[in-house]
Amino acid sequence: MDQIADYSANTQSKEASAFAGPKPKSDWRKRLRRDRMLYMLLVPVVIYFVLFKYAPLFGEVMAFKNYRLADGIWNSPWVGLQQFRKLFTSRDFWLILRNTLLLNLYILVFAFPVPIALAIMLNELRKEWYKRLLQNLLYIPHFMSWIVLGSIVIALLSPSTGIVNALLKLVGLEPIYFMASTFWWPVAFIGSSIWREAGFGTILYLAAMASIDSHLYEAAAMDGARKWRQIWHVTLPGIRSTVAILLVLQMGRMMDVGFEHIYALQNSTVTAVSEVISTYVYKRGIVGLQYSYTTALGLFQSVVSLILVVTVNRLIRAMGERGLW
Repeated sequence: MDQIADYSANTQSKEASAFAGPKPKSDWRKRLRRDRMLYMLLVPVVIYFVLFKYAPLFGEVMAFKNYRLADGIWNSPWVGLQQFRKLFTSRDFWLILRNTLLLNLYILVFAFPVPIALAIMLNELRKEWYKRLLQNLLYIPHFMSWIVLGSIVIALLSPSTGIVNALLKLVGLEPIYFMASTFWWPVAFIGSSIWREAGFGTILYLAAMASIDSHLYEAAAMDGARKWRQIWHVTLPGIRSTVAILLVLQMGRMMDVGFEHIYALQNSTVTAVSEVISTYVYKRGIVGLQYSYTTALGLFQSVVSLILVVTVNRLIRAMGERGLW
């Protein structure tokens, strides 16, 4: 009887669909006219990406040429992989690659978890005015230029007038030349990075925590879970997908520390630990006019970053989380 009922239902659905006629094709022109104002909002974004992301890709051809200003890009002679051979046989390349990876590894280990911890602590605050005040204070450094923040960091760590060394003298310790030490300079770099970005980085995590069902906390409390258990079993699983996506994005920046931050704190005495790809490209490419050589370095940097993003995204998806795609 069940088979007869199923057959009858299928027959009726086929007859109904045949009576209704063919499905109308989606009228994209009608949707475009209806939502034209929304699509207009995309125009500045599209223009930005075309001008600053896609158009510069044509300049990557310089990596395979001996670029000369007088000849231009297209008239400069082809040299094949000569710039890459020159790059990979240079001792400077391995130094800047090591420094770039090490500083990004320090950021991943020490700076990446800080916004998560800050967001959890802010989420547990019950006085709304106090929470808003702390958030505003934490967000302020993000909107300041690295040149300004770098000057503040250098002043704070000055061996003669800095407040940090003044406190060290009060407890009987010798002053430390933080910005001239190959050991303390990376510490100052990571500390200043946390100071500027940790507070602003809590925004996405707080938004993810706001979407967690409050009944989960109530159920955990009824089961006897204290605050730490609630954080471990409810809050952290609730923001796990956000952490995974931001981790993928962070891995995409493993080959790029940035320029302003490094340049604001860098000096000649710590070049062995502070010279990275971005500063090297500036000095050799823009100042030294070695455009083809630094273009080859930039292309290598982009390819490695793409490989890291794709690999980590696949690992995240294999672990059951939702990646970037």
